[in-house]
Amino acid sequence: MGRVPLINRDAVLTAALELADEQGLEAVTMHAVARRLRVTPMALYRYVDGKSALLDGLVELLLTEHPPPPADDRWDARLVASAAAIRDTARRHPAVFPLLLTRPAVTPAARAVPDAIRAALRESGVPVSQVARAERLISSAVLGFAASEAAGRFRQHDQPVIDQDFAELLRWLRLPLPAAL
Repeated sequence: MGRVPLINRDAVLTAALELADEQGLEAVTMHAVARRLRVTPMALYRYVDGKSALLDGLVELLLTEHPPPPADDRWDARLVASAAAIRDTARRHPAVFPLLLTRPAVTPAARAVPDAIRAALRESGVPVSQVARAERLISSAVLGFAASEAAGRFRQHDQPVIDQDFAELLRWLRLPLPAAL
């Protein structure tokens, strides 16, 4: 009978996220995560192939921190719920959130998020040929707003003003999209 593993992929990614939240993204190394888990760095390679996979896992954690909106909700409600979830994630993890601006979603769980947004856009009537583009533009706007707020870019404004701006962005998500983007 083999030994029970002391760690698993979730533990590795959670430790990396905690480390990044506390010390910044640059502090996330295989050695630092291993120290936090009290294992050797080589023990991590059973769960992540290296730092790149570790960062991909952080993208996954950020994108999936909130459960997806129910698939039977209206398309616009799903877009709004997804945007609100991303904003909350940015507020909870401001030091790590910029990773979403620099790394694509590549793990199956992370890919499910943009895939769900594309499904909502198809349901809204966006032509199939324009869905990927619409998803990129909408995701960039939402991620940009959330990252800007979390980084303090809007600090010269009162919170109610920022909340009104986000509400306006959400209103735009509910608008019918043009047939040709």
